[in-house]
Amino acid sequence: MRLAGYAALFGRRDAGRDTIRPGAFTRTLAQRSEPLPLFWQHRPDQRIGWIESAAEDARGLRVIARIDNPDGGAGAALRRGAVTGLSFGYRARSFTRDAAGRELTEIDLFEVSLVTHPMQHGARVHLIT
Repeated sequence: MRLAGYAALFGRRDAGRDTIRPGAFTRTLAQRSEPLPLFWQHRPDQRIGWIESAAEDARGLRVIARIDNPDGGAGAALRRGAVTGLSFGYRARSFTRDAAGRELTEIDLFEVSLVTHPMQHGARVHLIT
């Protein structure tokens, strides 16, 4: 099973009060030599697949992923529409902070996760094949 969607959206404040700026993933994506893991709910002990591609576009960080076991719990939940959120594990390398929150301008990306409740409401799976 493959999925496509956005793990992050640019210019939208998330529930943690972070706003990601275009270009924030450029360095980490260029330096990545191994595929990113796809985790279930950010749990490293539950890798459910791999990110086949991750790239910035005008909207945000678009990902295409493959789920290893499409009949397993995560694949079945995705197929039913019970879980459609995407999120990512990261470290902020460069940001500014003000009363409204942080503006992230450079991010180290570690993983992408299929989640029930993404920090950024619009970060969702848009296509399943």
